[in-house]
Amino acid sequence: MTKLQKTLRHFSIRDITLIAILAALGIAVKIVLTPLIQVASAPLFIPGGSLIGGFYMMWLVIASDMTGKFGAATLMGLVQAALVTLTGLGGSHGILSFVSYTLPGLIVDLWYLLPGRSPGGLPGAFFSCILANICGALSVNLIFFRLPTIPLLLSLASAALSGGLGGVLAWHLLKALRKHGFVRKNL
Repeated sequence: MTKLQKTLRHFSIRDITLIAILAALGIAVKIVLTPLIQVASAPLFIPGGSLIGGFYMMWLVIASDMTGKFGAATLMGLVQAALVTLTGLGGSHGILSFVSYTLPGLIVDLWYLLPGRSPGGLPGAFFSCILANICGALSVNLIFFRLPTIPLLLSLASAALSGGLGGVLAWHLLKALRKHGFVRKNL
């Protein structure tokens, strides 16, 4: 049995299906929202993803919560990286997409390893989504943009704001899904 098989073994078919669906939703949201936000971000000389990224990073938080398993957000980032690399949709940066899409997922997973952190709560969703979006904005900047200090700080501040809003939205979506029985209540 390969290391990949051992790693994936703790995910059920339901988990893998959810991760795939949420990965596709995240890419679809990015494709729709990024061109719209670039109208506002271009005059500020910051990437549009910093301003809107929380609304596609939220799917990482949702995947982590819905599966309740460590590694779900990282796996979702890998799936998204493969999707954008193979299709060219959603801002593919070639093979480097595996860095810029996977690191935010890893950050979400690592956040929930900290003592007292739970994917199911508002603070967890809020802060993990902020960290994921800052990580995504920073990694894209380091790999591609290399913004000067002031635009970089503006980009990271807007990434934090967007990430926080995305985290709150993720929590509200999860709360609604829980209410209707789509998500386990006790994680």
